[in-house]
Amino acid sequence: MNTSAVDWTIAAHLEYNDKNDVVVVQQQAGEISVTKLDTSAATGQDINHVATFWGINDRGEALVYDPVSKEVSHQTEIASDTRFAYAYRDPNSVRVWFMNDGDKNGNDTLACDGEGSSVTIAAKTNGKAELVDTLCVGRGHHVTTFVGPTAKAGNIPHRAFVSNLKDGVIHVIGNDPNDAVSFLKIIATINLCDPHFEDNADTNIPNNAFPHGMEFSHATGKLYNLNNGYNTVAVIDPLSHEVENSISMKVSSNLLLSRCGNFLIGKGADRKVDPEHVMGRLCVLDARKEEITTVLDIKDFYPSVYRFNPKGDKLYVTAAATGKDVQFDNLRTDIVQIYDTSKLPELSLIKEIKLEECSSGRRPIAFLERGDDAPIVFIPNPTQGSLAIIDGDSDQVINTVSIGDGNIKEFSFSFWNDRAIYGA
Repeated sequence: MNTSAVDWTIAAHLEYNDKNDVVVVQQQAGEISVTKLDTSAATGQDINHVATFWGINDRGEALVYDPVSKEVSHQTEIASDTRFAYAYRDPNSVRVWFMNDGDKNGNDTLACDGEGSSVTIAAKTNGKAELVDTLCVGRGHHVTTFVGPTAKAGNIPHRAFVSNLKDGVIHVIGNDPNDAVSFLKIIATINLCDPHFEDNADTNIPNNAFPHGMEFSHATGKLYNLNNGYNTVAVIDPLSHEVENSISMKVSSNLLLSRCGNFLIGKGADRKVDPEHVMGRLCVLDARKEEITTVLDIKDFYPSVYRFNPKGDKLYVTAAATGKDVQFDNLRTDIVQIYDTSKLPELSLIKEIKLEECSSGRRPIAFLERGDDAPIVFIPNPTQGSLAIIDGDSDQVINTVSIGDGNIKEFSFSFWNDRAIYGA
Protein backbone atom coordinates (compact mmCIF):
# COMPACT_ATOMS: atom_id res chain seq x y z
CA MET A 1 0.00 0.00 0.00
CA ASN A 2 1.40 3.39 -0.99
CA THR A 3 0.60 5.36 2.15
CA SER A 4 2.82 8.26 1.07
CA ALA A 5 0.20 9.17 -1.56
CA VAL A 6 -2.47 9.70 1.10
CA ASP A 7 -2.98 13.15 2.63
CA TRP A 8 -4.16 13.21 6.22
CA THR A 9 -4.30 15.40 9.32
CA ILE A 10 -4.55 14.19 12.89
CA ALA A 11 -4.57 16.19 16.12
CA ALA A 12 -3.58 15.13 19.62
CA HIS A 13 -3.62 16.52 23.14
CA LEU A 14 -0.52 15.72 25.21
CA GLU A 15 -0.88 15.87 28.97
CA TYR A 16 2.24 16.16 31.10
CA ASN A 17 2.49 16.56 34.85
CA ASP A 18 2.87 20.33 34.65
CA LYS A 19 1.47 21.32 31.24
CA ASN A 20 -0.64 20.35 28.25
CA ASP A 21 0.31 20.62 24.57
CA VAL A 22 -1.66 20.31 21.34
CA VAL A 23 0.05 19.00 18.23
CA VAL A 24 -1.15 18.70 14.65
CA VAL A 25 0.48 16.01 12.49
CA GLN A 26 -0.05 16.19 8.73
CA GLN A 27 1.00 14.34 5.63
CA GLN A 28 0.79 16.40 2.45
CA ALA A 29 2.26 15.22 -0.87
CA GLY A 30 4.22 12.54 0.95
CA GLU A 31 5.82 14.92 3.46
CA ILE A 32 5.00 14.70 7.17
CA SER A 33 5.00 17.83 9.32
CA VAL A 34 4.40 18.31 13.03
CA THR A 35 3.08 21.61 14.38
CA LYS A 36 2.88 22.28 18.11
CA LEU A 37 0.53 25.09 18.98
CA ASP A 38 2.03 27.89 21.04
CA THR A 39 1.20 27.79 24.74
CA SER A 40 0.68 30.55 27.27
CA ALA A 41 0.85 30.43 31.05
CA ALA A 42 -1.59 28.26 32.97
CA THR A 43 -4.75 29.96 34.17
CA GLY A 44 -4.62 28.23 37.54
CA GLN A 45 -8.37 27.60 37.55
CA ASP A 46 -9.88 24.45 39.01
CA ILE A 47 -10.80 21.56 36.76
CA ASN A 48 -14.42 22.63 36.25
CA HIS A 49 -13.53 26.19 35.25
CA VAL A 50 -10.56 25.56 32.98
CA ALA A 51 -11.04 25.64 29.20
CA THR A 52 -11.47 22.41 27.21
CA PHE A 53 -9.74 21.48 23.95
CA TRP A 54 -12.34 20.19 21.50
CA GLY A 55 -10.22 19.66 18.38
CA ILE A 56 -8.85 21.62 15.45
CA ASN A 57 -10.56 23.41 12.58
CA ASP A 58 -9.67 23.30 8.89
CA ARG A 59 -7.06 26.03 9.43
CA GLY A 60 -5.23 24.09 12.12
CA GLU A 61 -6.50 26.32 14.92
CA ALA A 62 -7.54 24.88 18.27
CA LEU A 63 -11.24 24.84 19.11
CA VAL A 64 -11.34 25.81 22.79
CA TYR A 65 -14.48 25.86 24.91
CA ASP A 66 -14.67 28.17 27.94
CA PRO A 67 -17.21 26.71 30.42
CA VAL A 68 -17.48 30.05 32.24
CA SER A 69 -18.40 32.24 29.25
CA LYS A 70 -19.84 29.26 27.30
CA GLU A 71 -18.04 30.50 24.20
CA VAL A 72 -15.98 28.59 21.64
CA SER A 73 -12.85 30.32 20.36
CA HIS A 74 -10.44 29.45 17.55
CA GLN A 75 -6.90 29.80 18.88
CA THR A 76 -3.35 29.51 17.61
CA GLU A 77 -2.15 29.68 21.21
CA ILE A 78 -3.66 27.81 24.16
CA ALA A 79 -3.20 28.06 27.91
CA SER A 80 -0.95 25.29 29.16
CA ASP A 81 -3.66 23.92 31.47
CA THR A 82 -6.26 23.62 28.70
CA ARG A 83 -7.67 20.18 29.36
CA PHE A 84 -8.92 17.33 27.20
CA ALA A 85 -12.39 15.81 27.54
CA TYR A 86 -13.39 12.36 26.30
CA ALA A 87 -15.87 12.72 23.48
CA TYR A 88 -18.50 10.56 21.80
CA ARG A 89 -19.57 11.41 18.27
CA ASP A 90 -23.23 10.87 17.44
CA PRO A 91 -23.17 8.66 14.33
CA ASN A 92 -26.47 10.07 13.06
CA SER A 93 -25.78 13.79 13.37
CA VAL A 94 -23.07 16.47 13.48
CA ARG A 95 -23.21 16.54 17.27
CA VAL A 96 -20.33 15.56 19.56
CA TRP A 97 -20.84 14.87 23.27
CA PHE A 98 -17.98 15.94 25.55
CA MET A 99 -17.73 14.38 29.02
CA ASN A 100 -16.86 16.35 32.14
CA ASP A 101 -16.09 13.91 34.94
CA GLY A 102 -16.00 16.67 37.54
CA ASP A 103 -13.66 17.02 40.51
CA LYS A 104 -12.26 14.23 42.65
CA ASN A 105 -15.75 13.61 43.99
CA GLY A 106 -17.25 13.46 40.49
CA ASN A 107 -19.01 16.82 40.74
CA ASP A 108 -19.07 19.87 38.49
CA THR A 109 -19.10 22.86 40.81
CA LEU A 110 -19.64 25.35 37.97
CA ALA A 111 -22.40 24.03 35.71
CA CYS A 112 -24.13 21.76 38.23
CA ASP A 113 -23.52 23.48 41.58
CA GLY A 114 -21.67 20.42 42.80
CA GLU A 115 -24.68 18.13 42.28
CA GLY A 116 -23.28 15.69 39.73
CA SER A 117 -21.21 16.57 36.69
CA SER A 118 -21.91 17.64 33.14
CA VAL A 119 -22.06 16.64 29.51
CA THR A 120 -21.52 19.34 26.90
CA ILE A 121 -22.99 18.83 23.43
CA ALA A 122 -21.37 20.62 20.49
CA ALA A 123 -22.16 20.72 16.79
CA LYS A 124 -19.97 21.14 13.75
CA THR A 125 -21.81 23.38 11.29
CA ASN A 126 -20.29 25.20 8.34
CA GLY A 127 -16.85 24.28 9.60
CA LYS A 128 -17.45 25.90 12.98
CA ALA A 129 -17.87 24.49 16.46
CA GLU A 130 -21.04 25.61 18.18
CA LEU A 131 -22.33 24.95 21.67
CA VAL A 132 -25.66 23.13 21.64
CA ASP A 133 -26.26 22.58 25.35
CA THR A 134 -24.74 21.52 28.66
CA LEU A 135 -26.60 18.90 30.69
CA CYS A 136 -26.13 17.98 34.33
CA VAL A 137 -26.06 14.24 34.86
CA GLY A 138 -24.69 12.05 37.66
CA ARG A 139 -21.23 11.97 39.12
CA GLY A 140 -18.47 11.03 36.63
CA HIS A 141 -16.69 9.18 34.99
CA HIS A 142 -19.12 8.95 32.03
CA VAL A 143 -19.56 6.69 29.01
CA THR A 144 -22.10 7.55 26.29
CA THR A 145 -23.85 5.29 23.80
CA PHE A 146 -26.41 6.25 21.14
CA VAL A 147 -29.42 4.08 20.28
CA GLY A 148 -32.02 4.27 17.55
CA PRO A 149 -34.19 2.26 15.17
CA THR A 150 -32.81 -1.01 13.81
CA ALA A 151 -33.84 -3.22 10.92
CA LYS A 152 -35.68 -5.52 13.34
CA ALA A 153 -36.83 -2.92 15.86
CA GLY A 154 -37.88 0.22 14.03
CA ASN A 155 -39.67 1.57 17.09
CA ILE A 156 -36.53 2.24 19.14
CA PRO A 157 -36.34 6.03 19.48
CA HIS A 158 -33.17 8.05 19.16
CA ARG A 159 -31.73 8.28 22.64
CA ALA A 160 -28.37 8.83 24.32
CA PHE A 161 -27.52 6.68 27.32
CA VAL A 162 -24.94 8.23 29.69
CA SER A 163 -23.48 6.13 32.51
CA ASN A 164 -22.31 7.70 35.77
CA LEU A 165 -19.50 5.77 37.44
CA LYS A 166 -19.74 7.11 40.99
CA ASP A 167 -23.54 6.99 41.24
CA GLY A 168 -24.09 3.62 39.58
CA VAL A 169 -26.83 4.84 37.25
CA ILE A 170 -27.48 5.47 33.56
CA HIS A 171 -29.34 8.57 32.40
CA VAL A 172 -31.53 8.24 29.30
CA ILE A 173 -31.52 11.45 27.26
CA GLY A 174 -33.72 12.37 24.30
CA ASN A 175 -31.68 12.67 21.11
CA ASP A 176 -34.27 13.35 18.42
CA PRO A 177 -34.28 17.05 17.41
CA ASN A 178 -37.75 16.56 15.91
CA ASP A 179 -39.10 15.82 19.40
CA ALA A 180 -38.89 19.19 21.14
CA VAL A 181 -40.37 17.83 24.36
CA SER A 182 -37.60 15.27 25.00
CA PHE A 183 -34.66 16.52 22.93
CA LEU A 184 -31.60 16.79 25.18
CA LYS A 185 -33.73 16.22 28.27
CA ILE A 186 -33.19 13.48 30.85
CA ILE A 187 -36.25 11.30 30.44
CA ALA A 188 -35.31 8.33 32.65
CA THR A 189 -32.74 7.09 35.16
CA ILE A 190 -31.73 3.44 35.26
CA ASN A 191 -30.58 2.27 38.69
CA LEU A 192 -27.91 -0.38 38.06
CA CYS A 193 -27.86 -1.55 41.66
CA ASP A 194 -27.86 -5.31 42.12
CA PRO A 195 -28.73 -6.08 45.75
CA HIS A 196 -26.88 -9.42 45.52
CA PHE A 197 -23.62 -7.47 45.50
CA GLU A 198 -24.52 -4.83 48.10
CA ASP A 199 -24.37 -4.90 51.88
CA ASN A 200 -27.77 -5.58 53.42
CA ALA A 201 -29.29 -6.00 49.94
CA ASP A 202 -29.23 -2.23 49.55
CA THR A 203 -30.79 -0.74 46.39
CA ASN A 204 -29.84 2.85 46.97
CA ILE A 205 -28.04 5.41 44.83
CA PRO A 206 -25.07 5.67 44.88
CA ASN A 207 -24.20 1.99 44.73
CA ASN A 208 -21.21 -0.20 43.88
CA ALA A 209 -22.09 -0.98 40.24
CA PHE A 210 -19.36 1.37 38.90
CA PRO A 211 -20.50 1.27 35.23
CA HIS A 212 -17.71 1.62 32.68
CA GLY A 213 -18.25 0.26 29.19
CA MET A 214 -21.49 0.41 27.24
CA GLU A 215 -22.56 -0.61 23.73
CA PHE A 216 -25.79 -0.78 21.74
CA SER A 217 -26.18 -3.67 19.30
CA HIS A 218 -28.09 -3.05 16.09
CA ALA A 219 -28.26 -6.83 15.69
CA THR A 220 -30.05 -7.62 18.96
CA GLY A 221 -31.62 -4.21 19.67
CA LYS A 222 -30.29 -4.36 23.24
CA LEU A 223 -27.97 -2.18 25.31
CA TYR A 224 -25.05 -3.81 27.14
CA ASN A 225 -23.48 -2.14 30.16
CA LEU A 226 -20.42 -3.40 32.03
CA ASN A 227 -20.73 -3.01 35.79
CA ASN A 228 -17.12 -3.04 36.96
CA GLY A 229 -18.10 -3.21 40.62
CA TYR A 230 -20.11 -6.37 40.11
CA ASN A 231 -18.08 -7.99 37.31
CA THR A 232 -21.27 -8.30 35.30
CA VAL A 233 -22.78 -7.12 32.03
CA ALA A 234 -26.32 -5.78 32.32
CA VAL A 235 -28.57 -6.43 29.31
CA ILE A 236 -30.96 -3.47 29.02
CA ASP A 237 -34.09 -2.99 26.93
CA PRO A 238 -33.77 0.49 25.34
CA LEU A 239 -37.57 0.86 25.24
CA SER A 240 -38.55 -0.14 28.77
CA HIS A 241 -35.17 0.75 30.31
CA GLU A 242 -35.37 -2.49 32.28
CA VAL A 243 -32.35 -4.66 33.09
CA GLU A 244 -33.38 -7.97 31.52
CA ASN A 245 -30.36 -10.10 32.38
CA SER A 246 -27.04 -9.99 34.21
CA ILE A 247 -24.08 -11.90 32.74
CA SER A 248 -20.90 -12.59 34.70
CA MET A 249 -17.80 -11.08 33.08
CA LYS A 250 -14.82 -11.14 35.41
CA VAL A 251 -11.50 -9.33 34.94
CA SER A 252 -12.90 -6.84 32.44
CA SER A 253 -12.82 -3.06 32.53
CA ASN A 254 -14.47 -2.17 29.22
CA LEU A 255 -16.68 -3.40 26.38
CA LEU A 256 -16.26 -3.26 22.61
CA LEU A 257 -18.92 -4.28 20.07
CA SER A 258 -18.06 -6.26 16.97
CA ARG A 259 -18.97 -4.77 13.58
CA CYS A 260 -21.71 -7.36 13.08
CA GLY A 261 -23.24 -6.50 16.45
CA ASN A 262 -23.37 -10.11 17.63
CA PHE A 263 -20.35 -10.13 19.95
CA LEU A 264 -18.96 -7.99 22.76
CA ILE A 265 -15.26 -8.06 23.64
CA GLY A 266 -14.22 -7.45 27.23
CA LYS A 267 -10.69 -6.52 28.20
CA GLY A 268 -8.96 -6.19 31.53
CA ALA A 269 -6.14 -7.41 33.75
CA ASP A 270 -5.74 -9.41 36.94
CA ARG A 271 -3.08 -7.99 39.28
CA LYS A 272 -4.02 -10.11 42.31
CA VAL A 273 -3.58 -13.73 41.28
CA ASP A 274 0.24 -13.55 40.94
CA PRO A 275 2.38 -10.94 42.76
CA GLU A 276 5.04 -11.20 40.04
CA HIS A 277 2.94 -11.22 36.88
CA VAL A 278 0.01 -9.24 35.49
CA MET A 279 -2.46 -11.48 33.67
CA GLY A 280 -4.20 -9.66 30.85
CA ARG A 281 -7.55 -10.93 29.61
CA LEU A 282 -9.69 -10.73 26.50
CA CYS A 283 -13.08 -12.41 26.47
CA VAL A 284 -15.93 -12.73 23.99
CA LEU A 285 -19.59 -12.48 24.96
CA ASP A 286 -22.07 -13.86 22.45
CA ALA A 287 -24.87 -11.29 22.52
CA ARG A 288 -27.38 -13.68 20.97
CA LYS A 289 -26.75 -16.45 23.51
CA GLU A 290 -25.98 -13.98 26.32
CA GLU A 291 -23.01 -16.03 27.50
CA ILE A 292 -19.21 -15.86 27.53
CA THR A 293 -17.82 -18.14 24.83
CA THR A 294 -14.10 -17.33 24.67
CA VAL A 295 -11.54 -16.33 27.32
CA LEU A 296 -7.89 -15.56 26.57
CA ASP A 297 -5.44 -14.92 29.41
CA ILE A 298 -2.22 -13.16 28.37
CA LYS A 299 0.67 -13.26 30.80
CA ASP A 300 2.67 -10.06 31.42
CA PHE A 301 0.41 -8.03 29.12
CA TYR A 302 -1.84 -5.14 30.06
CA PRO A 303 -4.44 -4.52 27.32
CA SER A 304 -4.74 -0.74 27.30
CA VAL A 305 -6.91 0.27 24.32
CA TYR A 306 -8.50 -2.01 21.73
CA ARG A 307 -10.28 -1.27 18.48
CA PHE A 308 -11.51 -3.10 15.38
CA ASN A 309 -10.18 -2.11 11.98
CA PRO A 310 -12.82 -0.69 9.59
CA LYS A 311 -13.57 -4.07 8.06
CA GLY A 312 -13.94 -5.66 11.49
CA ASP A 313 -11.80 -8.72 10.77
CA LYS A 314 -8.89 -7.57 12.96
CA LEU A 315 -8.72 -6.41 16.56
CA TYR A 316 -5.77 -4.21 17.58
CA VAL A 317 -4.84 -4.24 21.28
CA THR A 318 -2.16 -1.87 22.58
CA ALA A 319 0.09 -2.66 25.53
CA ALA A 320 0.71 -0.19 28.34
CA ALA A 321 1.95 -0.14 31.93
CA THR A 322 0.29 -1.21 35.17
CA GLY A 323 1.17 -3.02 38.37
CA LYS A 324 4.02 -2.45 40.78
CA ASP A 325 7.53 -3.69 41.47
CA VAL A 326 8.14 -7.11 39.89
CA GLN A 327 4.81 -7.09 38.07
CA PHE A 328 5.74 -3.82 36.41
CA ASP A 329 9.24 -5.06 35.56
CA ASN A 330 7.92 -8.21 33.88
CA LEU A 331 5.37 -6.45 31.68
CA ARG A 332 5.71 -6.43 27.89
CA THR A 333 4.83 -2.85 27.02
CA ASP A 334 6.53 -2.56 23.63
CA ILE A 335 3.94 -4.24 21.41
CA VAL A 336 0.50 -4.02 19.87
CA GLN A 337 -1.25 -7.34 19.42
CA ILE A 338 -3.45 -8.09 16.41
CA TYR A 339 -6.18 -10.72 16.60
CA ASP A 340 -8.12 -12.43 13.84
CA THR A 341 -11.81 -11.64 14.45
CA SER A 342 -13.17 -12.92 11.15
CA LYS A 343 -14.49 -16.07 12.86
CA LEU A 344 -15.91 -14.73 16.10
CA PRO A 345 -16.43 -16.00 18.74
CA GLU A 346 -13.00 -17.43 17.89
CA LEU A 347 -10.24 -14.99 18.79
CA SER A 348 -6.72 -15.88 17.65
CA LEU A 349 -3.50 -13.89 17.81
CA ILE A 350 -2.03 -13.39 14.35
CA LYS A 351 0.73 -10.85 14.91
CA GLU A 352 2.58 -8.62 17.35
CA ILE A 353 3.92 -5.30 16.12
CA LYS A 354 7.06 -4.09 17.84
CA LEU A 355 6.78 -0.58 19.26
CA GLU A 356 8.67 1.36 21.94
CA GLU A 357 8.34 0.57 25.64
CA CYS A 358 5.54 2.42 27.41
CA SER A 359 5.51 3.58 31.04
CA SER A 360 2.09 5.24 30.65
CA GLY A 361 -1.11 3.47 31.65
CA ARG A 362 -2.98 4.40 28.48
CA ARG A 363 -1.93 3.94 24.86
CA PRO A 364 -4.70 4.92 22.44
CA ILE A 365 -5.12 4.02 18.79
CA ALA A 366 -6.55 5.73 15.72
CA PHE A 367 -7.50 4.52 12.25
CA LEU A 368 -7.77 6.43 8.99
CA GLU A 369 -10.44 4.71 6.89
CA ARG A 370 -9.65 4.41 3.17
CA GLY A 371 -12.73 2.78 1.65
CA ASP A 372 -11.87 -0.65 0.32
CA ASP A 373 -8.17 -0.11 1.01
CA ALA A 374 -6.58 -1.06 4.33
CA PRO A 375 -6.47 1.74 6.88
CA ILE A 376 -3.52 3.71 8.16
CA VAL A 377 -3.06 3.05 11.88
CA PHE A 378 -1.65 5.55 14.38
CA ILE A 379 -0.33 4.50 17.80
CA PRO A 380 1.69 6.77 20.13
CA ASN A 381 4.83 5.98 22.07
CA PRO A 382 4.06 8.24 25.07
CA THR A 383 7.31 7.59 26.90
CA GLN A 384 9.40 8.60 23.89
CA GLY A 385 7.09 11.38 22.68
CA SER A 386 6.58 9.88 19.23
CA LEU A 387 3.85 8.56 16.95
CA ALA A 388 4.08 5.25 15.09
CA ILE A 389 2.39 5.13 11.67
CA ILE A 390 1.41 1.61 10.61
CA ASP A 391 0.35 0.12 7.28
CA GLY A 392 -2.97 -1.59 8.06
CA ASP A 393 -2.43 -4.13 5.28
CA SER A 394 1.02 -5.48 6.13
CA ASP A 395 0.84 -4.29 9.77
CA GLN A 396 4.34 -2.92 9.53
CA VAL A 397 5.53 0.32 11.10
CA ILE A 398 6.25 2.56 8.12
CA ASN A 399 7.27 5.67 10.02
CA THR A 400 7.84 6.94 13.54
CA VAL A 401 7.53 10.70 14.01
CA SER A 402 8.67 12.78 16.98
CA ILE A 403 5.71 14.85 18.19
CA GLY A 404 6.83 16.32 21.53
CA ASP A 405 8.63 15.81 24.79
CA GLY A 406 8.87 12.34 26.27
CA ASN A 407 7.11 10.99 29.36
CA ILE A 408 3.63 12.00 28.22
CA LYS A 409 1.25 11.27 31.08
CA GLU A 410 -1.77 10.91 28.80
CA PHE A 411 -1.96 11.03 25.01
CA SER A 412 -5.39 11.66 23.47
CA PHE A 413 -6.38 11.77 19.80
CA SER A 414 -8.98 14.30 18.67
CA PHE A 415 -11.46 13.17 16.00
CA TRP A 416 -13.40 16.39 15.56
CA ASN A 417 -12.06 17.32 12.15
CA ASP A 418 -12.50 14.11 10.13
CA ARG A 419 -15.09 11.35 10.38
CA ALA A 420 -12.74 9.04 8.48
CA ILE A 421 -10.42 9.08 11.49
CA TYR A 422 -11.68 7.25 14.56
CA GLY A 423 -10.35 5.38 17.56
CA ALA A 424 -9.82 6.03 21.27
